[in-house]
Amino acid sequence: MDTATVARFEANRDRLASLAYRLLGSAADAEDAVQDAFLRWQAADRAHIEVPEAWLTKVVTNLSLDRLRSAKTRHERAVGDWLPEPLLDGDPMLGPAETVEQRESVTLAVLTLMERLSPIERAVYVLREAFSHSHAEVAEILDISESASQQHAHRARRHVAAARNVGEVDRASARRIVEAFLDAASSGRTERLLALLTADATAVTDGAGLAEKLLRFSVPERIAAVVRAGFKPTPAKRKLAGGSPAFHADLVNGSPAVIATLDGRVLGVMILEIRGDKIAALRAMAAPAKLGRITEQWRRSEHDEPLIASW
Repeated sequence: MDTATVARFEANRDRLASLAYRLLGSAADAEDAVQDAFLRWQAADRAHIEVPEAWLTKVVTNLSLDRLRSAKTRHERAVGDWLPEPLLDGDPMLGPAETVEQRESVTLAVLTLMERLSPIERAVYVLREAFSHSHAEVAEILDISESASQQHAHRARRHVAAARNVGEVDRASARRIVEAFLDAASSGRTERLLALLTADATAVTDGAGLAEKLLRFSVPERIAAVVRAGFKPTPAKRKLAGGSPAFHADLVNGSPAVIATLDGRVLGVMILEIRGDKIAALRAMAAPAKLGRITEQWRRSEHDEPLIASW
């Protein structure tokens, strides 16, 4: 391909990656889908492609749907051992963030709830809510009728509505929320943690990739006890981590998050979903396979001083 043809694709790369990420919930899979689209762009008869952006959108959408429908993906997600891959605020893969719908579509709450949708419903929701495509455009991309697009969109919105009571926060607010959480978690007193949780709070963790399934907790007292124990430093934990990590506050997928780092590497992420002035959900990820991209972005970005410099 000539330079102009490559440049045309590269001008769309971030948009295509953010589309694939919303559909797949995985940065690694999104990157693979975009690379496959590049190969198809390379092999296509481009003289007959009237609108390259529309053509590329259709290709990436359908490549992502193929992945969602694959037996391997269905098995991994059916057994309950899957969480979306976390992305640091400012990562271009998070894509457009001008509207509430666009910001909502990359929260962990919405990405997790979208697992309940069929692949086609998920695609319609993302194309409509995050990328503002008309039903006519969605129908063309997915080879369905406009009425089918409208029906899928209605069902999808109904399913993900539960995530829409999660409050939006800015970086300064995120730091205050995480600071209060870390103070309570490191105090050794469960009543301080309980005071930060809603009555129906939930928590889920991947167990650092060591558990076969996600670990879930739904009783605030149990969540507080688990968090208190998890944030208590011990020689064994430091040995497992490879040293004494620092704890930072930042935004991950639009929500306040505790980020544990050591020597420029992200060891774990705990995302706090806020409802009102309390924490409604905690999602913790420490499996190395989920932290590759966020580590890359962490190393490239500037961040505030750690709330806990040495654990």
